[in-house]
Amino acid sequence: MTSSDRNRKTKGKSGTRRSETESSKARPSAARPRNVLFRPDRMTYVRKLVPTKGCVFCSAAEAQMSLETLCIHKTKSSMILLNKFPYNPGHLLVLPRAHCGNLLKLSDSEYQDLHQTLRVALVAIEKIYLPAGVNLGMNHGEASGAGIPDHIHYHLVPRWVGDLNFFPLIAETKVVVETLEQTYTRFVEYFKTVGVSP
Repeated sequence: MTSSDRNRKTKGKSGTRRSETESSKARPSAARPRNVLFRPDRMTYVRKLVPTKGCVFCSAAEAQMSLETLCIHKTKSSMILLNKFPYNPGHLLVLPRAHCGNLLKLSDSEYQDLHQTLRVALVAIEKIYLPAGVNLGMNHGEASGAGIPDHIHYHLVPRWVGDLNFFPLIAETKVVVETLEQTYTRFVEYFKTVGVSP
């Protein structure tokens, strides 16, 4: 092929030679390779496509502690669960065993026990994960964004500098570097070691 032939093949409508950059811009975006993380199970949670029977927290309170219930610690009035869809490894939920959607309706003893358990959970996260910080809070009521408004629960999310990137923002997906099984084992072993009795 002569140089004139090559020039004819790369000429646009105006008769000028198109650069390599312009040619790549003209390609449809679907032609560019990309990495895809498939998490179809996440959609059932986000869209609430799977109806739940009863309260999952009450079911966990009544059952034995296990990976199935994600319960890792119980007291007389409170319990600690793993978040089924964690934001970061070690994401915990601390909640009363009683089915209650209003923090102010707990009895004094339930309130005290809940916050003592919250402290126990925070110490466990600090010891196991050595985070740079922890997001700790509760969405109180449906209007605040509570996923299960009828059963109050605190979220404790370990945080590290640089753990937030663009992926959750544009893809509504969070990459967690630890499985629930691994997280469950870490906490169960910790509570056995420190001897915190349920």
